[in-house]
Amino acid sequence: MLSTYYLVAMPRKKSSTLTDVELRLMNVLWDNGPSTVGEVQKALPKKDRVAYTTVLTMMRILEEKGYLDHEQRGRAFVYRPLVERDAARRKGVSHLVGRLFDGSPAALVLNVLENEDLTPDELARLRELIERSEER
Repeated sequence: MLSTYYLVAMPRKKSSTLTDVELRLMNVLWDNGPSTVGEVQKALPKKDRVAYTTVLTMMRILEEKGYLDHEQRGRAFVYRPLVERDAARRKGVSHLVGRLFDGSPAALVLNVLENEDLTPDELARLRELIERSEER
């Protein structure tokens, strides 16, 4: 007897890390400080510009994720980051290492060294970090 398997579309789990669009909005806030939705939308590069309502929706999602907070000033909401850029980077790298490199930071570093062209300054910085790590 043949069995038939059906794939059931399940709602996608909300990611605690930043999506590409969310990162673009966060970069505006990290660079410019507290801003309204309109200010964020206008500050986006033309190639990345999206509708005001899209920015508003994404800002609300970022607030739900704990990346932003807002206060009301007159009729406008002014959003400010709750998470610093470095903390978001660490969280993103940790997520990447867990998903694509079986939890091994060394595998990520080796992949970068094998597949990316690093500048002499970047290589010198890596050597410095490795030496400092070996001293511990």
